[in-house]
Amino acid sequence: MSKEKHPRVGVAVVVKYEKRGVTYVLFGKRKGSHGAGTWALPGGHLEFGESLFGCAVREVREETGIELDPARITRAPLDFTNDIFPKEGLHYITLFLIAEIDERQEAKILEPEKCEEWRWHPFSEEDLPRPAFLPMCNWFDPGADQLADD
Repeated sequence: MSKEKHPRVGVAVVVKYEKRGVTYVLFGKRKGSHGAGTWALPGGHLEFGESLFGCAVREVREETGIELDPARITRAPLDFTNDIFPKEGLHYITLFLIAEIDERQEAKILEPEKCEEWRWHPFSEEDLPRPAFLPMCNWFDPGADQLADD
């Protein structure tokens, strides 16, 4: 019997705060899985039966220790990407959510096998931390449907 492959659903959370007119977003440097060495937003897999906002709260807490208020989470204007990782044989649909917090919070490395460091970075398309994780690249160039580099 052949085993069919299906895309998985990932959730990426833009955790942001503003200070003196500058928006800062939390990025983590990935390790130990696809996209190792690239900068990504906190997030992970949507679990069966889980709400999107519930997934965002859970993943950010599990990865960073930051507690999000579900009432301050919204869908991003461009709310998904189609991300194909041919080298790893993976295909994800990544859903993007935005979570606002009042001030910078210290992000802890709670999954050291998955994340090397967390960094607050001024947010602009021109100045993303590089190299950026594929879903981030596709988010900023939605017509590209880019593939991960081989």
